[in-house]
Amino acid sequence: MENSNQKITTCFMFNGKAEEAMNFYTSVFDQSEINSVFHYEDGTVLYATFTLKGQTFMAIDNSNKQEFPFTPAMSLFVTCDTEEEINRVFEQLSQDGKVLMPLAAYPFSERFGWVEDKYGVSWQLNLAKSK
Repeated sequence: MENSNQKITTCFMFNGKAEEAMNFYTSVFDQSEINSVFHYEDGTVLYATFTLKGQTFMAIDNSNKQEFPFTPAMSLFVTCDTEEEINRVFEQLSQDGKVLMPLAAYPFSERFGWVEDKYGVSWQLNLAKSK
């Protein structure tokens, strides 16, 4: 693992789209990169690591071909640093996905949105409080 201080890592299991999803996510978030990818003989992802905003994640493709969907009951909460960032990330993640809560002011946040992306992964986006 690239972040040796990180003791718990989220592992995404995609239904044949792990590499495509990692490429998409690393294009959406700053300070992001694909660290390593190992493939099965058929080209699907056996094991991969990638970093988004300095946080390391793992990805695999489902090798047993039984589809397991993601659910909004488990989501990634992202603190965005600027209004421009939250607007851009919300727009990109919601494209071909589903808006669960529109990007707006809420009693708990001055700017927040919740989306399910085109791969089924759920993202809660929050604008960091201005000091």
